[in-house]
Amino acid sequence: MKKLGLLLSTGIIAALAHAPQAAAQTEIAWWHAMDAELGKKLEEIATGFNESQSEFKVVPTYKGSYPETLTAAIAAFRANEQPAIVQVFEVGTGTMMAAKGAVYPVYQLMADNGEPWDPSGFLAPVTGYYSDTDGNILSMPFNSSTPIMYYNKDVFEKAGLDPETPPKTWAELETMSRQIMESGAAPCGFTSGWISWVQLENLSAIHDQPYGTLENGFGGLGTEFTFNGPVQVQHWDNLKKWADEGLFQYGGPVGGADAPPKFYAQECAIYMNSSASRAGVINNSKEFEVGFAPLPYYDDVTTDPKNSIIGGATLWALNGKDPEVYKGVAQFFTYLSQPDIQAGWHQFTGYLPITNAAYELGQEQGYYEANPGSDIAIKQITRGTPTANSKGIRFGNLTQARTVVDEEFEALLAGSKTAQEALDAAVERGNQILRDFEAANQ
Repeated sequence: MKKLGLLLSTGIIAALAHAPQAAAQTEIAWWHAMDAELGKKLEEIATGFNESQSEFKVVPTYKGSYPETLTAAIAAFRANEQPAIVQVFEVGTGTMMAAKGAVYPVYQLMADNGEPWDPSGFLAPVTGYYSDTDGNILSMPFNSSTPIMYYNKDVFEKAGLDPETPPKTWAELETMSRQIMESGAAPCGFTSGWISWVQLENLSAIHDQPYGTLENGFGGLGTEFTFNGPVQVQHWDNLKKWADEGLFQYGGPVGGADAPPKFYAQECAIYMNSSASRAGVINNSKEFEVGFAPLPYYDDVTTDPKNSIIGGATLWALNGKDPEVYKGVAQFFTYLSQPDIQAGWHQFTGYLPITNAAYELGQEQGYYEANPGSDIAIKQITRGTPTANSKGIRFGNLTQARTVVDEEFEALLAGSKTAQEALDAAVERGNQILRDFEAANQ
């Protein structure tokens, strides 16, 4: 028996020696900031690509929040341990553009690897935001969002309001919020996530007001903040007044973690936040019917509200990898751009369909008809032609500047500063952050 075993093992070894060896897959590290259900969907997309071919394997790794993921990528690059792909939120765009030598621009990546690349196939507000001054797209659009208004139709009905007619203007929102409170339908009119993004950056864009000089930072590092103008001051004055009356409840700094529960518990009738909150809103609001609407505007400022601006993130390719890795990255980006992949991601998450083809596919599938309100964000962000004030904002260290905005907003609510004083202070402090960034990136 021993002799037979020896002969068998020898035969197996010989057979293996002459068998063709399977080529090892090239791994592509992808660092991202998508947790929970979003993370599962992202991993599903990566798995789909991996199963579609045998040459490359995309390996997604969750690295924490957006700021944590960006910080980790910067530290990894300095240590020459960077991933091939990193997901960076729109706030980090200015930082990535200034990182000379660190980025492999997506338009160049696709051309170098012979992959199809047609910028006109993407939604215009998306391409405009992530392009350089020559119109070249620098990163791969992936999860773009914009803020919208969610409202409780049941509360509207209890208050004697038409549940199919949400407020279009801030004046209407004030009147309706007061009626909701006075009727006892809910103790609060509205709340909001992301004060900086929704109640200042998007407010400015919709009313065609500058957020900063040099086309909101698109024109270079020498930009300065100018978001302390009359329209922004008027709005913050109103938010303070409405907060004092109880019409508005503050949801907290940064993303406003306390805002969603106020809406889910039917404490506040209206909730303003990202279109990507749609899945969470629907899942947590099963006891009442949710309505969807564009953000309100001041009709004494404009009768022609402009497009809102994007949030979310894109995928940046980082330098320092072998050519074979970039071949795989380019193929993966082509895969991501496919209408069915983009439509599936958009419909599951509430993020915008980043390509025109994905939007058209959703229309053909009857998705928007079957899911009322799911196209509100698309219609709002593509409303009219973007102006220099509404195409977005691009500033270095914007995360830090947003923290300053949050701090000054809380000073306003506490009554220690007027709206003008709070915004003046935010501009002054924010401009120092811009000068520090400019000095570090000359």
